[in-house]
Amino acid sequence: MTTPTMVEAVVAACLERLPALGPPPENEPWAAHSLTRGAAGIALAHVERAHQGACSWPAAHAWIVQACAGQVSASPNTGLFQGLPAIAFLLHATGGRYRGGLADIARPLADLVHQRATDAHARIIAGRPTEFREYDVFFGLTGLGALLLRLDPGGGALEHLLTALVALTRPVRVDGVWLPGWWVGHDPHRRRSAEFPGGHANLGMAHGITGPLALLALTARNGLTVDGHDEAIAAILAFLDDWRQDGPHGPWWPQWISRADHANARPSQTGPGRPSWCYGTPGIARAGQLAALATTNTTAQHAYETALAACLADPAQQNLITDPGLCHGAAGLYQTAWHAARDAAIPTLAAHLPQLADRLTRLAALPHEHGPGFLDGDAGTLLALHTLRRHVSDPPPASGWDACLLLT
Repeated sequence: MTTPTMVEAVVAACLERLPALGPPPENEPWAAHSLTRGAAGIALAHVERAHQGACSWPAAHAWIVQACAGQVSASPNTGLFQGLPAIAFLLHATGGRYRGGLADIARPLADLVHQRATDAHARIIAGRPTEFREYDVFFGLTGLGALLLRLDPGGGALEHLLTALVALTRPVRVDGVWLPGWWVGHDPHRRRSAEFPGGHANLGMAHGITGPLALLALTARNGLTVDGHDEAIAAILAFLDDWRQDGPHGPWWPQWISRADHANARPSQTGPGRPSWCYGTPGIARAGQLAALATTNTTAQHAYETALAACLADPAQQNLITDPGLCHGAAGLYQTAWHAARDAAIPTLAAHLPQLADRLTRLAALPHEHGPGFLDGDAGTLLALHTLRRHVSDPPPASGWDACLLLT
């Protein structure tokens, strides 16, 4: 069983692996502004630690300065995890300490979101399939919406964005076949491949429809809705119901649906995959739970919570988690389960947290090659290790760092 002493030792080891302050590589100037694996993500870990009194605010400020160095991109290609939106998320996490910087960012950020939403509407009208970059958490409308929910929840940019996501959920007709509106024209690796002729529909939290579902649910829980909001949530939940598979160890969902899967009305995937935040039951179940809470659907809430509990109780699924990171590792699994347990109507989820803490602590203590970054590396693992100190009845992290994962 994990002890506080063990956690502190692993936290210290993660801190030792974080790099010293220094400029980004000359051939990667964008890395400073990267929440994925650059200075912005590492700065975020220091910000949360400063909130907790585990490091000084001047130390966190030094990392923030590095993250903001150079020309920060506000181009249409940027998203929550890169460029101006990533910096805005970082500054907001400090709890009002950089109001001037956020004020400077507000107009270009709103312009960026309006342009992205307008482009999405134009693509829908043209009848072209979408792509991950249009709507996903990392670079798409979902991630930008998570940011605006924190920065400017009552603004026109978020309303425009939500309208585009609602439109995304309406079916489209391609080659005489009705497909989900979020059907992408590429494969799960953003390429054109013979394995996915005609593209696919993705179910994961990172790149699939459960990311938009989580955002639509979170905005609804905050009283922010647009025309068709409830119908969009219902359409996604119905899709998840259609593709839920019932196995010997509980329900699970395929990672994606190909054209052949769609035609056959069954997935080619034969069993549950890795139980991670980005793909798999935990991320999907958290999004479904949030949607059930937003719509006061107690039946759906019970279904998603019991699905997650069954996943956490299955050693075969848990053994597929082999690295400590946030995206597809033990840190993301713990953070997802912790938030789900806080909102749960059933006590089973909280009962699984100790064994998840053991796995996270054990994997974080092992050598790895994922680097110091936020999404896969030590900064993100460090943040989840700090959550181990919290009871499910405690407030969420003060910086709100896990809002970029659409968990809260």
